[in-house]
Amino acid sequence: MDSQTIVAPMTPAGVSAVAAIRVSGSKVRDVIRLLFGESAIKNLKAREARLATARDYRTIVNGDRKTAQVIDSLLYIFFEGPNSYTGEDVLELYPHGNPIIVRELIQVIKSVECVRLAEPGEYTRRAFLNGRMDLVQAESVADVIHSANRDELKNAHRLLGGALSKKVKTLTEQVMDISARLELDVDFAEEEADPDYSTWGTKIEAIRESVQSILKSFKEKANVSRLPLAVLYGAPNAGKSSLVNALLGEDRILVSDIPGTTRDFVEVRLFLDGGEIRLIDTAGIADKASDALDALSMEKSKEILAEADMKILVVDGNNVIARNDSGACREQSVAEAIQPDLVVISKSDLRASQQDGNLHISSKTGDGLAELRQKMNAALFKKMENSEDLWITSEREKNCLEDALAGIDRTLSLIRTNPAVELIAFEMQLVRRSLQSITGEISSEDVLQKIFAGFCIGK
Repeated sequence: MDSQTIVAPMTPAGVSAVAAIRVSGSKVRDVIRLLFGESAIKNLKAREARLATARDYRTIVNGDRKTAQVIDSLLYIFFEGPNSYTGEDVLELYPHGNPIIVRELIQVIKSVECVRLAEPGEYTRRAFLNGRMDLVQAESVADVIHSANRDELKNAHRLLGGALSKKVKTLTEQVMDISARLELDVDFAEEEADPDYSTWGTKIEAIRESVQSILKSFKEKANVSRLPLAVLYGAPNAGKSSLVNALLGEDRILVSDIPGTTRDFVEVRLFLDGGEIRLIDTAGIADKASDALDALSMEKSKEILAEADMKILVVDGNNVIARNDSGACREQSVAEAIQPDLVVISKSDLRASQQDGNLHISSKTGDGLAELRQKMNAALFKKMENSEDLWITSEREKNCLEDALAGIDRTLSLIRTNPAVELIAFEMQLVRRSLQSITGEISSEDVLQKIFAGFCIGK
């Protein structure tokens, strides 16, 4: 393992109330001494938050430490290895979130011999190499950070907590037990009677079912992390843009009484209880285009609607003219060929409410907005089947499971043909290695490099 000490900010670049910097390695105490003086080392206690003034003691004038340049007044916490995130001595600094302060602190820390800037994912990589977590848990750290919805976040926490690791460890132990018995039969083949293949087959079949069950839970990360798309559409001046602004709680989109103000679709991000979604405000769809640009805008709106997970028809409450058999209101200027998932009647503050089965809202007063958010959340974040169980999103883990499954199938095929025990024992060794590769008991430098290269610096 790299013997150098590493430093990096844990918070994104930019201005904030508080920033965070992490230092990990054997030079942590030297860093504390440089920033806070010798007295800080003498009184150093693990896991104790301390308020102190960080100074650049390289700027001392005439040997007077009081002349050292003040960097910031901040909190710091020392974690003594191996009881830390990385398993090494760790220092966490919490200065004010001024980029100048963060940059200056890192520069001073890097001036200590054998201290360098951390590479992406290097803290978590060191945690894995030092036995603080296995490879499944290490991969799930990135999932926790980048989860796009609540279900995905819960699953990432289950993986980080070791739920999958425990399943794989149990399977590995079962395979190792069978392998040990097989190899024992190999060693004493001349002294024992023919092996009882039926007993082995039953146990291996049970392992196969468990591996296949985990493999079936695989979901592509791109699909799981994809933000659901809700699209508002309707006639010009139906109140779509006002509704977007009301849902966001800010004036994000230009609103006007002039029909056709929105000529192109506008996409924003909206947080619901289940997670973040993409919300699109489309150009109004009229029965007849006023010009070529208007026709192009309406065509673009229809294309966006084809991609939507939820189509919300916004109808101007002042222009509702009829009710069909199902109770849904229609508006003359809206293309009836587009089937909505939800009909919203806007501008309820300008007219008497009606019991027509539709959702009446007012972007001005906020009436109906909470119910709209609830309906959107229920439609876009449907409760997943077997939500108490977990799923995997790592292609690497999927490939390892497929290799294990293929090895098990070869083993079962060999058992049916009554072969030499040595062949079965060899196949089971391959199965064990595939399972151990999932948790990182067996791993190559190339695999580790690929996994942690996708992490952010500071994690």
